[in-house]
Amino acid sequence: MGKIVLEGFMGSGKSTYGKALARKLGWSFIDTDALIEDREGRAIPKIFEEDGEDYFRRLETDTIGELSGNEKSDAVISVGGGLPVREKNRDLMKKCGTVVYLKGSEELLYSRLISESESRPMLHGGELRDRIRSLLNEREELYLDASDAVVLIDGKEPDEVLDEIVAIAGV
Repeated sequence: MGKIVLEGFMGSGKSTYGKALARKLGWSFIDTDALIEDREGRAIPKIFEEDGEDYFRRLETDTIGELSGNEKSDAVISVGGGLPVREKNRDLMKKCGTVVYLKGSEELLYSRLISESESRPMLHGGELRDRIRSLLNEREELYLDASDAVVLIDGKEPDEVLDEIVAIAGV
């Protein structure tokens, strides 16, 4: 398959690993959140504030649907942490290519998100650690349902994670 889709919770490194993996493979890199922001001409927090979560989720569905229909080039795709929540999106991700769930522990994710929680609308509304735990509990089965494989990221060097993804995708 000519595409690798990276999914996982906020802070799991989907964009960071995705960019590095794309460089390593000589492929293009696509971040669905960045694509949505470019098309909308505004940041995701602004989209949530002005039009709500449901509108944003529809934008995600449109974006992953478009990417699943484009078989022209090899690409690493990083999807937003909430994109797999919709069943249709999970199906579209699978149509794109190999889906890899980058799984981090609650502790690791908390340490990565503590400094940027204000810019992430889904983390608003309560104590950060509780919010992360709640969302992880809601999403874990959905991430697993969408994925072809899981890569545990805790305690690993970036190259170890990339090598695992390459081996899974068979590229």
